[in-house]
Amino acid sequence: MRALTIAATGMSAQERNLEVIANNIANINTTGFKRSRAEFTDLIYQTERLMGVSSRGRDATIPEGAQIGLGVRTAAIRTVNIQGALTNTGNMLDLAINGRGWFQVTNANGDTVYTRDGAINTNQNGQIVTMDGYTVTPSIIVPANATNVTVSQTGVVTVTLPGQSTPQQLGQLTIANFVNDAGLQALGGNYFQQTQASGQPTVGVPGDTAFGILQQGYIEASNVDPVTEITSLIAAQRAYEMNSKVIQAADQMSGTISNMRG
Repeated sequence: MRALTIAATGMSAQERNLEVIANNIANINTTGFKRSRAEFTDLIYQTERLMGVSSRGRDATIPEGAQIGLGVRTAAIRTVNIQGALTNTGNMLDLAINGRGWFQVTNANGDTVYTRDGAINTNQNGQIVTMDGYTVTPSIIVPANATNVTVSQTGVVTVTLPGQSTPQQLGQLTIANFVNDAGLQALGGNYFQQTQASGQPTVGVPGDTAFGILQQGYIEASNVDPVTEITSLIAAQRAYEMNSKVIQAADQMSGTISNMRG
């Protein structure tokens, strides 16, 4: 019976939906994490009676016809790139992007990757780096004797040095935008990589048109909403149970038919 395979695709889809929800909940405290949402589409249809064709007379056409859908499949797992809450850390090197944009980072392979995780620090050479030791681009070196580091909302990095009353500017942080943020490929570790779907990055100064501003001393929290995820979890569980009941019903009907033929 087709109902068995149709319901099986529904159970498989809800299993994938549950995996997405589980990952969202697991990352509820991950800095800069963006929740995902599973998107589904229906499968092909088997036509039992074609609509719009002539039935008997030349002018008598079938108005609706009969098509049987063959199930569902996962079309995409979409990243929901909405702003997460900003959390005050008190660390002068922590940075949060308030608005659109991504920090640019050079990883161990020399490739440029992107992140919303602004929990940064300095390495042994004074370079501003991520928690994994990857260099934040453009590279800025903080002197070892600096007594205060200030990052403006527009990304200007200045320090105060001993014996100097005037702050010294070290450099300008820039951020990147993409036409399609959802098209970025997740690499893990809060890092993303550009793809053909995301398009090429547009690099600009924080605060410019279409670019967010930087908030020093803050990090961006995960945008996962516990209430939304629990609600989605219950809905996925109910949908899975309903598909399993369809399989049970189809199996019972198939057994009844087999007994009648026997």
